[in-house]
Amino acid sequence: MIHNILKDRSTKLFIFFTAFFVANALIAECIGGKLFSLEQFLGFHPSNFTLFGQSGLSFNLTCGALLWPLEFVITDIVNEYYGPKAVRFISFTAVALIIYAFVAFYGSIQMPPAAFWITSNIESGIPNMQNAFNGIFGQGMWIILGSVSAFLISQLVDVTIFHKIKKITGEKRVWIRATGSTLVSQLVDSFIVLFIAFKIGKGWSWQLVLAICTMNYIYKFIMAILLTPLIYFVEKRIEKYVGKARAIEMKASAMKKNNAYNIKTTSSS
Repeated sequence: MIHNILKDRSTKLFIFFTAFFVANALIAECIGGKLFSLEQFLGFHPSNFTLFGQSGLSFNLTCGALLWPLEFVITDIVNEYYGPKAVRFISFTAVALIIYAFVAFYGSIQMPPAAFWITSNIESGIPNMQNAFNGIFGQGMWIILGSVSAFLISQLVDVTIFHKIKKITGEKRVWIRATGSTLVSQLVDSFIVLFIAFKIGKGWSWQLVLAICTMNYIYKFIMAILLTPLIYFVEKRIEKYVGKARAIEMKASAMKKNNAYNIKTTSSS
């Protein structure tokens, strides 16, 4: 049976997208604890915006923000060729494994450290390895809850908007449905994660939450536009890999599956 699976290029492609999607999400969560200055990275001075009464704002982002836009690119590609059920499958798979990863992180934090390991990197400027390990992997529960909730909800929003736009545009104007769905879902993602993690979790003011949300969304908005050509590039590679006729067949099948899903959900409601 495995030989039949590996012979089918569209199946192998889906396995690759699923693996990359999950791995990218896990890596983004792991490196999300580090904040960096986008302006300094680009060689500019901090912006110092004032929004909603909050001054001194700039593009200080988590390193995870470098990878999250790729999740929405993969979502749009999988949506285009495999349909909404496939997107939901990889989204729930990613969420389940992210939760599993955080359980593993917290379990490893609770393990008693070896005495020699605690001071093993003093010469490198790390006086206590256990504290360093806890600081990197011990993200607050509200941040974890906010991140996972935002990820899952924004994915479902993305897949819905993507196919609503596709029903209007047909096979043409990929950039409209890909970019449009990403822009809306990224807004949802930015707001939910900040609302849960910092409004509920830390009691930040609405003004501060909205100001930081806006700064994050500006970055995500720009990235959604810049990454649009990547979708066209990947689609060309898919056509070359599976064949143009097969690629057209996959897109048609994905659209039929979405229409069937819409009929099912409408009739059940």
